Amino acid sequence: MLSRREISLTANMKVLLLFGLVAVALADVSRFEGEKVFRLKPVLDEHVTLIRDLAKNIEVDFWRPESPELVTIDIDVDIRVPAMYLDIVYTILQQNDIEHEVLIEDLQTAVDDQTDEKASPRSHSYTKYNDWNKIQSWIASISSSNPSLISKQVIGNTYEGRPMTVLKLGKKSSSTKPAIFMDCGIHAREWISPAFCQWFVKEALATYGSDSQMTSLLNQMDVFVLPVFNIDGYDYTHKSNRMWRKTRSRKSGSSCIGTDPNRNFNAGWCSTGASNNPCSDTFCGYKPESEIEVKNVADFIRRNKSIIKAYITIHSYSQLLLFPYSYTYELAAHHSELLKVAEGASAALRSLYGTRYTSGPGATTIYPAAGGSDDWAYDLGVKYSYTFELRDTGRYGFLLPESQIKPTCEETMLAVKYIAAYVQKNLY
Repeated sequence: MLSRREISLTANMKVLLLFGLVAVALADVSRFEGEKVFRLKPVLDEHVTLIRDLAKNIEVDFWRPESPELVTIDIDVDIRVPAMYLDIVYTILQQNDIEHEVLIEDLQTAVDDQTDEKASPRSHSYTKYNDWNKIQSWIASISSSNPSLISKQVIGNTYEGRPMTVLKLGKKSSSTKPAIFMDCGIHAREWISPAFCQWFVKEALATYGSDSQMTSLLNQMDVFVLPVFNIDGYDYTHKSNRMWRKTRSRKSGSSCIGTDPNRNFNAGWCSTGASNNPCSDTFCGYKPESEIEVKNVADFIRRNKSIIKAYITIHSYSQLLLFPYSYTYELAAHHSELLKVAEGASAALRSLYGTRYTSGPGATTIYPAAGGSDDWAYDLGVKYSYTFELRDTGRYGFLLPESQIKPTCEETMLAVKYIAAYVQKNLY
């Protein structure tokens, strides 16, 4: 005989199936009036099953973890729920005693409040979320501003034909120098990430000669910076759908657009924490490096494998400093050293504003996920391979206000400089 909870669960699923017949695709919706972001706290297996079934029957947007397959007991689940499904979701959560809270009451209001449109300058600003046109102009101007310290190189074009430009920071030298590679904006909606790459370039140039650590770094090493990895997706979040995550590639025979570029690297590809459904936000692609953006970056790192000593990729949100592995629970060969550096970097970050980060391997610290860039770089031989998940822990999520750009970048700068200094000291 079914328990009361199981009967309730079954009845809920029947209602959900009816709602599923009229589910609307979120991919091309650009307004979010009445939508809410919930934090769910599953503590029973039934809760996990319910949340996964919910995702099958209505289109909810998983913010953390990134897909329903990754939902487990005792891990908070942040989901965006369309206004039309709020009543049924509230009913299900209450009937099944799933602890929950509302993180964002009205998503469109949060989107509107993230940027101050009235104060937004026409020109580039380091304390604003710049669109792609502004960033492209900034790349051109910053790279010509100080030719002895910065140069640019196009490493290929995106699916939609936009140039992927890597900025090379470092004192010009007659010999090849060891290097660090850093990218931002793999996931389109994580706007604080490209903001940090721009901030890093600005600070590196501005403090060279006055900051002994930065001066030493740029004298001895080069830093390759890719300001926006997923340019097509980032442009789309500014023009069409603020919540878009993936690339914008298309394949004949499928109406679904894009691949998760951080599931598309050849590191345990599509084995765990990724989807082979082209409509999923964590779609791993049709093969490793199927996304031209991923291939361009992988090719560049492979070509420069002999000099690249560290790989740093910037994401949001959750306040984490992760390192390999994510595609397996096995510890990396250099686990102890990677953890020591991560904890030192997290302490440096915390010293400014008290922001607390958690450090550890991806799989055990958050959840297993294959095809990530940090695992791929590490397996290629880049020992110091790190993923930052910047502010915050969910109050704003992907909609971190512009007022937090400066403090976020300032504290993250300390952590990145800590890692860079450690790598520099351990070059030989």
